[in-house]
Amino acid sequence: MPKRAANRDSAVVWSSSGGDLRKARPDSSQTPPPAQGGGRVKVRRETSGRRGKTVTTITNVPLGDDGLRELAGRLKKRCGVGGSAKDGVIELQGDHRDAVMEVLRADGFDAVLAGG
Repeated sequence: MPKRAANRDSAVVWSSSGGDLRKARPDSSQTPPPAQGGGRVKVRRETSGRRGKTVTTITNVPLGDDGLRELAGRLKKRCGVGGSAKDGVIELQGDHRDAVMEVLRADGFDAVLAGG
């Protein structure tokens, strides 16, 4: 008889109702809100996957969805461009890193330029 680890045999890895239990999915209702003091806000210029168009992206902003949308609105108005805020990322059309850094630092965020 082959040796088996005791804890591996007792763990359920598949359930007909929950599927593969080895890939635990966090319950979105119990996910804590983002930290208000968090790490550095990263401001980056991107062109990849955008058919050569330049986009300024702002990530790691320690705000909730409403705060992120409000900040995106202020940045879009300040830069005079369009953009979006979704999935924790603010995108602004064009290269506006300097203006974004100015606004973020004035708001008290620890912002850094990321990428090349």
